[in-house]
Amino acid sequence: MKTVPRPQPGPALPAEVPLTAEELQLASRNHAMPLEMLGRDRTPAGMHYLVVHFDVPAIDAGSWRLRIGGAVRRPLELTLAELQAREQRTLAVTLECAGNGRSLIHPRPISQPWIHGGIGTAEWTGTPLAPLLAEAGVDPEAMDIVFTGADHGLQGGVEHDYARSLPVAEAMSPDVLLAYAMNGAPLPPQHGFPVRLVVPGWYGMASVKWLTGIEAVTEPFEGFQQIGSYRYKRSEADRGEPVTRMKVRALMVPPGFPDFLTRHRVVEAGPVLLHGRAWSGRAPVQQVQVAVDGAWADAELDAADGEFAWRGWSFHWQATPGEHELMCRAMDALGQVQPLEPEWNYLGMGNNAVQKVAVTVRTPR
Repeated sequence: MKTVPRPQPGPALPAEVPLTAEELQLASRNHAMPLEMLGRDRTPAGMHYLVVHFDVPAIDAGSWRLRIGGAVRRPLELTLAELQAREQRTLAVTLECAGNGRSLIHPRPISQPWIHGGIGTAEWTGTPLAPLLAEAGVDPEAMDIVFTGADHGLQGGVEHDYARSLPVAEAMSPDVLLAYAMNGAPLPPQHGFPVRLVVPGWYGMASVKWLTGIEAVTEPFEGFQQIGSYRYKRSEADRGEPVTRMKVRALMVPPGFPDFLTRHRVVEAGPVLLHGRAWSGRAPVQQVQVAVDGAWADAELDAADGEFAWRGWSFHWQATPGEHELMCRAMDALGQVQPLEPEWNYLGMGNNAVQKVAVTVRTPR
């Protein structure tokens, strides 16, 4: 990595400051999943949330190679065809950006200004990573497996290829995939063509796209995306704790229809079926509750959709005319429950506070 010595602005702004031009530029390149897509079991590729840190690399599948090396006994180099000829698995996996909900934190950290839509669930097809690591013969002294993508740029004044690591035990999970297809089609360029990592249960930053290299290392990896970003920090100087698995969360399909500018919802009085999805990267979802004007009641859970995909829920609401606030929250098998308000941290990571939806209920015409 090359360090570029130039001052960087701190990421926290006072709550009343409007979005910056830089944030609007990020928001035009990266996009959220429209919340109405929560009504689908699988998110179409074009609707799935998207983060591209630098530029989308132009990669020729014919000349692309994946190199596995570092602290291994037998370094490997594989073509796309060789990967596709190996054991194949398809997993439905919910991926969420670690910064989802960042714009709802005050003071607001400067970065991609997510509200709630940094989420999506797709079927990822690829080959398990663990057999390749076993074939390469990872050194018993290895601590981390480092995954490097082809996207290159500057962040925090540091020039680098996007790279993240997993502890060896996590990388050896049978469910970690080298994925080359999304929803039954080759990966789109923006989602990591020709091959990306998919790490079920973890926030999306771990699922490195445009994968080119896998390296076993005998010291903890301290690349920028591991140490300088994706940390729960209390201040700029705080080293913080690493962001890892997704926190428990539920989201609701906004009911009725929206106002174009504000997205405020309008619903006809009478019976309304509220529904959405819930997930946790740490334990299965066990309960979802819905609040109407602060009064909580249990929702109905759909059957689990595999081990790593979000779980559907529904709630019958008898809507009465007037102004109402709806909320939803999930609890997982570890007893983790969403907070009512965001828990602030310097980089705006892991905000799983409950979703609040303002609704106007009108008398049917």
